[in-house]
This record gives sequence, C-alpha cells and structure tokens, in this order.
Amino acid sequence: MQDENLFSDFFQPGFVPHELPQMAELLRARTYIDAFITLFRGGEDEVFVRLIVLREIGARADAPRWSPADLQSHFAYINQVKLDTVLKRLRDNGLLVWDSDEQLYAMSEAGRVALAAMGTMMQFAEGDAELGYLTSQVAAGQSLGQVSNEVMLNLLARLNELYADFEAALESQSEFQIRAAREKLEKVWQWVEKGTDVIRTVLTDEATDQRVYQIAQSIALAQARMLRLTSVFHRRLSELASQRVHLGQSGLSTTNVADWLRQQTQEKLAGLGRDLILFHPEPHFVVSDILLDVAEFEICERERPINIVSEMPAGAAAQVVGEVEAERLLLAESLYEDLNRLVADGLGGDLPAAVIAPTYNETAYRLSLLSLLGDAEAALEKSVVADIVKIPLRLEASAELFEPDHPEVASISHGRLSPLNTMLKKG
Repeated sequence: MQDENLFSDFFQPGFVPHELPQMAELLRARTYIDAFITLFRGGEDEVFVRLIVLREIGARADAPRWSPADLQSHFAYINQVKLDTVLKRLRDNGLLVWDSDEQLYAMSEAGRVALAAMGTMMQFAEGDAELGYLTSQVAAGQSLGQVSNEVMLNLLARLNELYADFEAALESQSEFQIRAAREKLEKVWQWVEKGTDVIRTVLTDEATDQRVYQIAQSIALAQARMLRLTSVFHRRLSELASQRVHLGQSGLSTTNVADWLRQQTQEKLAGLGRDLILFHPEPHFVVSDILLDVAEFEICERERPINIVSEMPAGAAAQVVGEVEAERLLLAESLYEDLNRLVADGLGGDLPAAVIAPTYNETAYRLSLLSLLGDAEAALEKSVVADIVKIPLRLEASAELFEPDHPEVASISHGRLSPLNTMLKKG
C-alpha cells in the first residue's frame, strides 16, 4: 500500500504499480536503486564528494573497517563538517554500517554493489563507452550463466544505431563524413570482436533461454553487417580518391584545400572572400524552407571536429592520373589472366605464388584485389576488377607467414586459392 501511495501521481486511479512487470522488477532491486539515489541526489559537488569518500572507504581491502579517527585522518583534506554530513547520509541510507559495539564503520552490501557498478562503468570513460560497457555486461552475465535480456537488447540497439550512422555517412558521398565514420568504426571494432566471441558462446550454450537465443542471433547478424562495412569504407574512399581533383602541378588536391578551409575562422574566410564577388547572388530557385533546414543543420546540429590541427602540405609535382590508372589496369588484367589459368587447371594454387610480383607495390595491389573475391557489390561494376570478383575461386588465408626470397616483400600470409566447383563437390 505504501508503494501505491508513492506512485499515485504517476498512474491512473485504481492501477496497482506491482501489477506492471517493469515496476515489479525495479521494486525487487529497490535496495540497490536506493543506494544510487543516495549517491546521486543533490548538487554535482555533493555527488562527487560522496563518491570520493565511498570509493576510498571501499578501496582499503586489508582493513575494511574504519574508526572515526581513521576517517578524519584519511580525509583531512575535506572540510570536517562536510565530511560528517557525507558519512551521516551514507550511514542513514544504508551504504555504510555503524557497529556500535566496536565503534567502527563498514561498507554495506548495497554499498559494495553500487561501488562495483561504478568501477565497471568508469573503465569505459573513453572511446565508445556505451558499446564497451554493454559488451562487458553481456560477457559477465554469460560467464555466470545469467545473461540479461535487457542488456542484450541494449547492445543490439547500439549496434543498429552505429550501423545506421555508418550507412548515412556512406550515402552522404562526403569524403569527410566517410573518413570520420571509418575512424569511429575502427575505435568500436575491438568491442565488436569481443562481442562476437561472447555471442558465439551464448549461441552454443544449450542452457540459453529461447528469448536470449533469439536476441543473440540478431546481435550476430548486426555484427556481421558491421564487418562488411570495413571493405565498403575502403572501397568508397578509394573511389573518392580517384575522383579527387588535383590543382595543376602544385601537389595539392581539393581535399587538402577543403581540410584547410574547414579550420579557418569565419572572419578569416570572410577576408579571403572579400572583393571576389562583385554582386550579391540571388538564387530565386532555392526553396525557402529547404534553405532554412540546411542552415539549421549547419549552424546547430552538425558536429565539427575540435582542436584538429592540419597544415597545408608542401608543394610537389602531381602525378599524371592517367598513367597511374593505366598501370593499375595492366596489373589487374595480369592478375585476371593468372587466376583464369588456376581455374582452368581445376586445382587452384598457393596464395604466395599467385600474389607475389617483382615489387612490393604490385604484390600489395594484387593481394588487395584478391580480398574482393565473391563481393556481390563489387561484381556489379563494369571493369576488370568486377571480372576478377566473378572468378569462381575462394581465398583461404591462414595466420601462418611465408618468408619469400624477395628484395622487397619480407613475409606474406600462407593460404590457398580453391576452385568453388571443387569445394561444392566435396560438400
């Protein structure tokens, strides 16, 4: 009845809060939730001081009980009146326990749980804290055989959000947005890899609940989609690089100029543009509401990098783009002929023998093309690269390294190129 009165302002008349499954679950953990309420209620300065005191008390493992004299001595840097107030609040709300017989303070069970949760959260204060924290919670639950549906759903939601952000960056066709999205993907990739191991264990555990199993399957699918984005980002940036406009023989490109302009202040940009436009443009074709939406995004919502220093590179003669593309075309055609011979033999071949060329650059380029074998998106293009992608070969690389007798290539992964039709017959 006390809880019903507590939530009477939030629920419709006659509704019992305990009948709501979500509320019943929260009420079962009420002791621990009250511990967090005690820690985080009030001003920011009060919260930080409480956390300092609680963490210091919990960190003394060899002598977990504290006398009032120990506390006064240890927290001599805190105002004595404020310290007494903090200790009283922690004691009155059950985070600290006072032993009146021995005159000593000790940490309560709720205090230990709150402190452990804070410690785990603070480990992920940098990087993509949310994905790392959620992955660690799933791993911890799996190791104890108590995987939480809620944590699994939160992890799935975060993976889907990241994938949507990365897709939006690719669709924007903006080199800057794609580059920023790729850097973010590299930062969160370690957590995706760790999450893959955990999800694999959950899926192979016969004791896994059916609901958890279904969520784990969805997470595995989301992680697979994230894996595919690595090659997509690389290919899209390569396409944009091939379309980059070089400014005469200066060695500079439009990307270098755009990077430099993005770091200038509005005053400097206005100074650069002064006297360059002799009349005020009046684009009557622009719809006012669209113009307003774009302006609002650029001024209010667009995230801009902070404190990034980029210098204009020194001038240098630019390569003739046509010669480079022609050289790459010849290398791709040569690889295409070599691979067709392997298919005609029907036996495949070793990866090092198929890849190694007279120079390191040629070898690296041939290896990068082999990584596209079977890529459905690349196969849609009309080029020799698409022809290579369609060749019925499968790349099977291993972790072992082969050290060839080569002036520029020190080592290369072992592996094989196997014909797909042979593999199907074996299957």
